[in-house]
Amino acid sequence: MQLCRFQHSGRPRCGLYAAEGVLPLDLLAEAAGEKTLANAIRGGELERLLPTDSAAWLALSDLVQDAINQPVANRSFWLARSEIQLLPPIARPNKLLLLAGNYAAHVREQGDLAAERDKTFPYVFMKPPSTTLVGDGAEVQIPSISPGKIDHEVELAVVLGRSARNVPADTALSHVAGYTIINDMSDRSYQPNPDRDARPRDKFFDWLHGKWHDGFCPCGPCLVTTDEISDPQQLPLQLSVDGELRQDGTTADQVFSVAEVIEFLSSWITLEPGDIISTGTPSGVGNATGKFLSAGQVMVASVSAIGDLTTKLVA
Repeated sequence: MQLCRFQHSGRPRCGLYAAEGVLPLDLLAEAAGEKTLANAIRGGELERLLPTDSAAWLALSDLVQDAINQPVANRSFWLARSEIQLLPPIARPNKLLLLAGNYAAHVREQGDLAAERDKTFPYVFMKPPSTTLVGDGAEVQIPSISPGKIDHEVELAVVLGRSARNVPADTALSHVAGYTIINDMSDRSYQPNPDRDARPRDKFFDWLHGKWHDGFCPCGPCLVTTDEISDPQQLPLQLSVDGELRQDGTTADQVFSVAEVIEFLSSWITLEPGDIISTGTPSGVGNATGKFLSAGQVMVASVSAIGDLTTKLVA
């Protein structure tokens, strides 16, 4: 399934996603007599249907499959993309976790990837989901407080479908609901108080604070469920700015796979349905190339089998 959240006529709703438009799931449920399901998604929060073994999620899966098999019967329900505004696929994730430095093509080339995994562990940080998450097509402001070195990072993001605690890597993917795209925007030069006295931990916290500006976590355009992505380690991903290709990689080059990241996190954190884990970015970011972002530019982050996440930058 390809599921989404969207704004229409002033309220958030859930939908079946397609490139040309969306099929509102509440209308689909009502037409099928699924009143309980219709009420569950009326508030526009997909995570209310989780976990993935719940009666609501299983009913949704059956309903969507019927809709796919009988597209003509539901033609009048579809809304064109021009009629809606896409929202982040998950409205209120309890945790928005992101990885730093999880791609190392040069390590793979040297044949030392296994050793790299044995000697290290994933670097994980958080963003505030209620203020950083924005949907496909959103406008994100270049912060006037620190506009000079705003950066892009295309990433594969994982949405948890079931609670996970002490989960081994070989069963970790069974706890995933699906995948989406995140653009982990960063302010590489932010200093909350540039005239302060230098302290040993300033460099780390300046980097972390530079992740937290409003709108600095575009996410979408949809949630693609695991039945459509059997192997998250074989997905090409790219990012372009005004049509210029800036990043071009593959999740095959991740140091720690999706399953290994879930194993690591669940060994000391309880992962909950709806939690989002963004799994790091390949090479080509502005901090390495010297090409940073500015107002008026348009970014398109793409992951194979998911689609395109477009973000417009404004002053």
